[in-house]
Amino acid sequence: MKKLVTTIILLFIFLITAFFVESNDNATNNSASKPIVGILQTVSHPSLDEIHRGIIAGLKEDGYVNHKNITIDFENAQGDQSNLKSMSDRFIQKNAKVTIGIATPAAQALANEPGKTPVIMGAISDPIGSGLVHSLEHPGGKVTGVKDMQPIKQQLDLIQAFLPKLKDIGVLYTSSDDSSTSEFKEFKRLAQQRKLRVHPYTITSTNDIQQVAQTMAGQVQAVYVPTDNTVASGFSSLIKITNQAHLPVFPAVDAMVKSGGVAATYVSQFDMGKATGKIAAEVLKGKNPSEIPVKVIHNYSTIINEKAANELHLQIPTAIIKQAQKKGSIIK
Repeated sequence: MKKLVTTIILLFIFLITAFFVESNDNATNNSASKPIVGILQTVSHPSLDEIHRGIIAGLKEDGYVNHKNITIDFENAQGDQSNLKSMSDRFIQKNAKVTIGIATPAAQALANEPGKTPVIMGAISDPIGSGLVHSLEHPGGKVTGVKDMQPIKQQLDLIQAFLPKLKDIGVLYTSSDDSSTSEFKEFKRLAQQRKLRVHPYTITSTNDIQQVAQTMAGQVQAVYVPTDNTVASGFSSLIKITNQAHLPVFPAVDAMVKSGGVAATYVSQFDMGKATGKIAAEVLKGKNPSEIPVKVIHNYSTIINEKAANELHLQIPTAIIKQAQKKGSIIK
């Protein structure tokens, strides 16, 4: 009798163990069967975080939800180039179905990986100059995505509406950032057509911002900041100096206006992220990235920081207020 009871207990333990092993195997297999979407972000700051949020929304809108039918593997390099390389390597080792690079350095790191894993650009200012695609209409390789094309002409219109007697304007950007350098060149070209004197001020890291801002304060009447990840990361340091000097700052993106800039006419970072997510969804459905044109969004909004303008004793033009009321926002 004792032997029979022992046998029954052992059999019961065996069946329970087998059940849990099979359940775990099934869970592993189910997880492994979901395509991996690798998202690599260059650094943390509100603008890039908005792109990331938009990517998730774009994927979801086209039927792809994390833990349901895809596995999203998110990495943030926090501005470290070596992290970009190792994180890109890891996506390839994990056989990611598609990878997404938020900001130029991340997209370049993914594109430099061997193999044919598709790379989707998350709002890149100069995809051609950065060597990521051959052309916007025909990318020609494993990379496509969204071009971050801020409306520089409209931004100049806005700046001159605030400052009709403007003659000297400074542009603060990172010399090693291909995207912000490209945006600076376009800004300079258009500003010079309007007989404005453009003064470039470059930095290599956030540590340079305070000193450069102090130099700039006595030489120009206003400052333009392009889409620049380094400046965005140290934007509070810039605003502290420029406010003391009563020097208005007009950034290219809304996140920097919310952090103390005066105003901007801009393309929403969230909208660009959403478009990026939708292109990633096309690739997940089997489309070749070389056949997907790079998307450019021309849907502009206007944002005004009323508090910043008042502190600098700037009159907000009625036309700009109407512009923001019609499409955009006013920060009280």
